[in-house]
Amino acid sequence: MGLKKNIMKKIILSVILASSLFVSCEEDTTGGVSKITNYPLIEVLGDDPVFVAQGSTYTDPGAIATEGGVEIPYVTTASGVFRGESSINTAVTDEYQVTYTATNVDGFNASAARKVIVYKTGNLVDSIEGVYTCTISRNGVIPSAAYRDITYIYIWKNGDGTYEISDAFGGWYQYGRALGLGYITPGGTINAVDIPSNNFTFPGNPLTNSGFGGTANIIGLTVDPVLKQLVLTCTWTAPTAYTFVATLTQVQL
Repeated sequence: MGLKKNIMKKIILSVILASSLFVSCEEDTTGGVSKITNYPLIEVLGDDPVFVAQGSTYTDPGAIATEGGVEIPYVTTASGVFRGESSINTAVTDEYQVTYTATNVDGFNASAARKVIVYKTGNLVDSIEGVYTCTISRNGVIPSAAYRDITYIYIWKNGDGTYEISDAFGGWYQYGRALGLGYITPGGTINAVDIPSNNFTFPGNPLTNSGFGGTANIIGLTVDPVLKQLVLTCTWTAPTAYTFVATLTQVQL
């Protein structure tokens, strides 16, 4: 009789332990389940890039933001890439980035962007302003397709009558090496003494690369109004000596 009681106690204890283990495992497997969130999706409407003539009116085509198939609000911001405007100013030629940002109910953001280019096209006799594609060589070598027909390099006219180029290295590092805006050589100021005779001076010298530093100097510019091309030569010591030759072809807009 005592043996039977002992056996029954062991069975009951085993059942209790098994039940406890089952409940514990069930709580562990269900406790970490989280809800599903639908991230915002943004569709940019209209052209990208959009070209806008200087002094004209720009109306943004906008975007559509959705969350789980339902349209939600978005916020639009814009800034000038090279000349520091905090919104699109059609009086100031530049490349502008327009950004659309939407936030879902759980606080997650998504963004999409459009490029807006405010331009003025000079005739290359009285003005060298314009939007240009660029094929750039370094020490006489053009290494790959990434350095050909780069889009875009900009030349604008300053208030004092001088001109300025967005990158004196013709996009070699920004586009060719894909290092971005932090590796341009800004401040390339050009004084057009007489464009038809290719008489230019370069009061912006010396320059420096935003990412690598060093000392750069624009040393030459020639203009061909028939071919709609400029050839800009810039030297750089950082510490290796390089010579960049940018063949700039004006986009006819």
